Amino acid sequence: MKISENWLREWVNPDVSSDDLVAQITLAGLEVDEVLPVASEFSGVVVGEIIGAEPHPNADKLQICQVYDGVETFQVVCGAPNARPGIKIPFAKIGAVLGADFKIKKAKLRQVESFGMLCSASELGLSDDHDGIMELPAVAKAGEDFRAFLGLDDQIIDVDLTPNRSDCLSIAGLAREVGVLNKVDVTPVNVIPAEIAIDDAFPVRVEAADACPRYLGRIVRGVDVKAKAPLWMVEKLRRSGIRSIDPIVDITNYVMLELGQPMHAFDLANLSGSIVVRMAKKDEKIVLLDGQEVILRDDTLVIADEKSPLAIAGVMGGEGSGVNEATKDIFLESAFFAPLALAGKARSYGLHTDSSHRFERGVDATLQERALERATGLVVEIAGGQVGPITHAVSETSLPEAAVVTLRRKKLDQYLAMSIDKDLVTDILTRLGLVMIEVTDEAWTTQAPSHRFDIAIEADLIEEVARIYGYDNLPSSMPQAAVNFTPLSETKTQIQVMRSILVSQGYQEAVTYSFIDPVLSKQFLPNIEPVPLANPISADMGVMRPSLVPGLVKAYLYNQNRQQSRVRLFETGRRFIGSVEALAELDQQQQVAGLIAGTRHSEAWYHGSEKVDFYDLKAHVEALFALNDGGKPTYERSSCEFLHPGRSADIFLGGQFVGLMGELHPQLSKTLGANQPIYVFDIALNAVLNATLPEYEAVSRFPEVRRDLALLVDRSVPVSELERVISSMAGDALKNVLVFDVYQGQGIDETKKSVALGLTWQHPSHTLSDEEVNNSVEQTVAALSEQLGAVVRG
Repeated sequence: MKISENWLREWVNPDVSSDDLVAQITLAGLEVDEVLPVASEFSGVVVGEIIGAEPHPNADKLQICQVYDGVETFQVVCGAPNARPGIKIPFAKIGAVLGADFKIKKAKLRQVESFGMLCSASELGLSDDHDGIMELPAVAKAGEDFRAFLGLDDQIIDVDLTPNRSDCLSIAGLAREVGVLNKVDVTPVNVIPAEIAIDDAFPVRVEAADACPRYLGRIVRGVDVKAKAPLWMVEKLRRSGIRSIDPIVDITNYVMLELGQPMHAFDLANLSGSIVVRMAKKDEKIVLLDGQEVILRDDTLVIADEKSPLAIAGVMGGEGSGVNEATKDIFLESAFFAPLALAGKARSYGLHTDSSHRFERGVDATLQERALERATGLVVEIAGGQVGPITHAVSETSLPEAAVVTLRRKKLDQYLAMSIDKDLVTDILTRLGLVMIEVTDEAWTTQAPSHRFDIAIEADLIEEVARIYGYDNLPSSMPQAAVNFTPLSETKTQIQVMRSILVSQGYQEAVTYSFIDPVLSKQFLPNIEPVPLANPISADMGVMRPSLVPGLVKAYLYNQNRQQSRVRLFETGRRFIGSVEALAELDQQQQVAGLIAGTRHSEAWYHGSEKVDFYDLKAHVEALFALNDGGKPTYERSSCEFLHPGRSADIFLGGQFVGLMGELHPQLSKTLGANQPIYVFDIALNAVLNATLPEYEAVSRFPEVRRDLALLVDRSVPVSELERVISSMAGDALKNVLVFDVYQGQGIDETKKSVALGLTWQHPSHTLSDEEVNNSVEQTVAALSEQLGAVVRG
């Protein structure tokens, strides 16, 4: 909300500078976004009076004006269409400076000398209006400094209020705060009840009392809507960001800014029968003041007459019943609407108004009659008219009740970490408008004022005391607490270590959404029904991810489209399989997933540009399992729908399935638009991080012995089976089995493959003899032949 500092100081004027005032407001929790000057910089501009004007002899659109500055008369050539004798205007004399460096000099326009300039509002930085020179009221004194006359040595304070402090959405509300902060009196505007001149009243009926507990209205006949709002009002509205329209609308806006009560004026001639405050009927229509036609829902509160809706309550009036140039009689309304009844209604129709902003957050439920009397007085003063009595429609049972809240001394001291004098606390709460019901050494029992509906519990009072006492006056100290560190388990590898391993291999960690496109989910896992979201952000984020892989592939495609071909990504997070209805069956297992694509090495002169393959991915996966001593993984051919059937594997640990890896299915890659093979893994995080407790084992002082075997086996036999048989038969001294060559092709049966393995033995207590090693080799070869049909190549 934007306010004029000068207007605020009319209500409360503490002896503090502008900067200190802004700092006070901010520290009180009413954050000031910015402070702006009310007009651009200029000097040398005075109030002038045009005492004569005649056409320019050499230009049709120019006039030669005689301008009086209170001392002498100057000739000024002016092109404004509204320049005429008898009006007072801003007059920039010779030597005046407008803006940063525009200096007014003697000039000659079409052979006629001009001594100064008559200014428009836009040239003075007051508004965007440049249609003509700015006209000043007749009371302006010729020769008076224009800045002083309009009070332009002022600034606009833009306050960004939190939703709970709508009581400060007015000059009156901010003045209350400033008065409390500085312990100075607030001088509110004197509202005098209007003198009733006629008995005319327009009937009001409230059918939705819970949504509108109080509705007041009155007739004012014989108003002059062509009258001009006084300059002081127009200026105050301008400095608050509101454009002047006509005197009636300006007055309702002014009262809203001054007291915080939104109001509306209807053209009485366009009202039929009576005012009815009710819920809209489904599909009723209304054309609003901005010309927009709205189809109403039946959950919307409206102000109607006996024929049709006149306004969306608390949001905007209708075009058909609004004040216009032909209006002679008006019906002024002032109402209290329950915040919950209006919450979100304006936005649901694509609207946001000053009224809806206030009503949604809450307006003082006792303010309506005062605001109506204030507006009536201004209408009579500015536009004339005869005033009728106020029509009341009030449901006392539906009005909000003032909260009774007790503040305990013990709690106040505990939260503020200090003790504030009892009388000072009482003074703070009293100046905030709270009624003291009972005050003891142990507690304050209070009743919240009607404008502070945000005060409901004890914590609210503690906040108020701290706020007014001053946050910077509270003691500051380092918090102290006993921290019991949980020892790290040796059977659990820290996830940071796993991340470091992947980063060291060139991966970058990604964070993707936990929800994905249902179409993408079906493309990857057509046999799994994903968990749908009840209220998705968008259609392409409609289901929870059944795997982390789709999100990583989508991230890869994003990089590919930006010419990044070498990509290595990993992510840790949950995948969701099951049903929301059966929460006990919803599997939310933590996974670690990765993706690689592109060249094996980053571009450099000292190596080639080979592409990554399945075995690069396998090396990375085995590096993860090498983090702990939880066992070595084994692999089986995978049947996963989104993986290549011949270049993929399921991963097992201790006989349990823990994940999968492989190349993305070529057909899926083509569908998604990938331009090269993509390799992915998706593993249960616990399988990677779990470990067995390490045990000490002495390093053998005796030499290793190695034997190489070249075995012919069927192509379908996986190497893992060879390793399994060797490990079970080669004896306890076997330390390592290394596959160093696999050959298929010329010289061997096309159904066979040659696998070359290096077997290493090392005994902890003695040097192995050739006989011991040869026996182990013979036993191993025999078992391989018997179990897998392996033959040693000659």
